[in-house]
Amino acid sequence: MTVFSPVPAARPPAGQDRPQVTELRLSAFAGHRGAVLPFGPLTLITGPSGSGKTSALRAYEALARLSAGAELVDVFDDPAACVPERARADGQRRRGFRIGCTVEGPAGTIRLDLAVQAEPELRVVGERLTRGGLVLLETALRDPGRRMVQAAWHTAGTAPVTRAPMPDDRLGTALVPLRVAGKTDGQRLVLAAAEQVVVALRSAFACDPRPSRMRAPVPAGLIGAGRLQGSCDNLAEVLWRTRAECANRHALLVSAVRDGCAGPAADVFAEEAEDGSVQAFIDRGDGARTPLARLGDGELRYLALALVLLTGPGVLAVDPVAEVPEAYQTLTVLADDLDRRLDARQMRALGELAARTCARGHIRLVGAVRDATRAATAADASVVDLGRDGTT
Repeated sequence: MTVFSPVPAARPPAGQDRPQVTELRLSAFAGHRGAVLPFGPLTLITGPSGSGKTSALRAYEALARLSAGAELVDVFDDPAACVPERARADGQRRRGFRIGCTVEGPAGTIRLDLAVQAEPELRVVGERLTRGGLVLLETALRDPGRRMVQAAWHTAGTAPVTRAPMPDDRLGTALVPLRVAGKTDGQRLVLAAAEQVVVALRSAFACDPRPSRMRAPVPAGLIGAGRLQGSCDNLAEVLWRTRAECANRHALLVSAVRDGCAGPAADVFAEEAEDGSVQAFIDRGDGARTPLARLGDGELRYLALALVLLTGPGVLAVDPVAEVPEAYQTLTVLADDLDRRLDARQMRALGELAARTCARGHIRLVGAVRDATRAATAADASVVDLGRDGTT
């Protein structure tokens, strides 16, 4: 084993106390082979149709759900679609895929790499958590007849590593707090690295507003959760809540609506109907009000995306780590087809809003776009350009 270097006791440099995913690796996933996608606070993924923009975001979301403890079968509903198209099966008819990420934070630069068997049955066949040249956690499938993998984690005690079986249907990194005692410096490093990866990945919000679902009033039977869903079906309910809870953020939202929607906007509000449902409106300031149902698709998508960028985990349907203060967590918004239905003015306004929001450090945005130039010119965005073969 590589010589252990303990975690520094001093407070990390400013900006490094929030664990952040800085790289997504798609070694062999769907249409990607050997793809490395670097991420900044605001990242736009672009490329021609079929280059793998959507599959890259799905890989990130899959890692996020696995880090929250989800089982493989719940994360990959069509695992065969994740296998590279020309991947050949071995003698036992096995095929799979490999994904991973890099996370920066107080524990240093931590890499997570995951190998999943998709056929003939879905299971984890290998996982590795490393810092530099030091392997902190490693799992491998030793006996295909057992639904377990053999795990070994860094100990740096009387024995260099500890070995034990782990289930083959979950991410081992997410199980580390349940298996590692933390009695030695080596074990504490493993715990710190695993926590850093889980915290960075888990607070992810996959967002793709669907205007067709946003126009109808939110039925009374669905009111109460108060957290915005990924398709933004319950936009009216969340507007009702955020307007009452935070005047400053609501004022910023109204300003954003003026920038991206047609006509004057003095306010954006929601009200309850006699049947208990909730409907949202734009106050035009002259006694007139426009139901959100009358807005165009681009205006509705723009409004929903602006609301997402101006809120946080308490408002969005995400599952952050409850044991870690929000000040040490970063929400990552995953927006597929970010510029769909948006005109140049809306994309420019949204890019400027995203740049201001992401600069504060508590929210990061990874968006797949058809044309990165419209948003990148308005924001300090990192652009990842995928070629036709899915490589950067």
